[in-house]
Amino acid sequence: MMWLGVLMLVAARAYGQESRQDISFSGTGIFSPTIHGAANVQQSSTKALGLLMSYRYMLTPRSALEVNYSFEQNNQKYFTSFIRDARVHSRMQEASAAYVYTRTYRRYNPFLEGGVAGLIFTPVLDHETNLFGTKSTKGIGGLFGGGLAYELSPSFDIRIEYRGLVTKAPSFGKTEFSTNRYEVISMPAVGIAYHF
Repeated sequence: MMWLGVLMLVAARAYGQESRQDISFSGTGIFSPTIHGAANVQQSSTKALGLLMSYRYMLTPRSALEVNYSFEQNNQKYFTSFIRDARVHSRMQEASAAYVYTRTYRRYNPFLEGGVAGLIFTPVLDHETNLFGTKSTKGIGGLFGGGLAYELSPSFDIRIEYRGLVTKAPSFGKTEFSTNRYEVISMPAVGIAYHF
């Protein structure tokens, strides 16, 4: 009976040493396509910068689970047959969870990821917004991407990655600006991760 307890303790310690966790902080860019939707609605977005925070838990040396939060602001522009320049200064927040597959080649660790994301587009009522009566748009989307981590030390690495978010284009509660189309929001990111 005592041997079973010792064996379980040794197995738990070995598992604890193999499991790895990390947190990362990255700067992101945000690039969205121009969308041509229903009823001659055209939507475009300005390019912007943002912040991405991630937590990754290694299940095995090659598999991990990751949760993310990102925050960006940009302007959404709408053109219709009747309105030529409607703008909404928008705050986009993302909360996502993904499966990450990674490989190790000395200090280089390429990875691929895929998962689901919840997105909130919130209008900011300031001088950059000329469309009023808007409200937040929420949606579920998909997350895909890949990148490369370069190990600086056992505790730190630099990450460069491409992230794509597939989601329905926001209309901010205005049916006349609904494109009824999905878009891929491109979010390249560069940051640093701390392993513990």
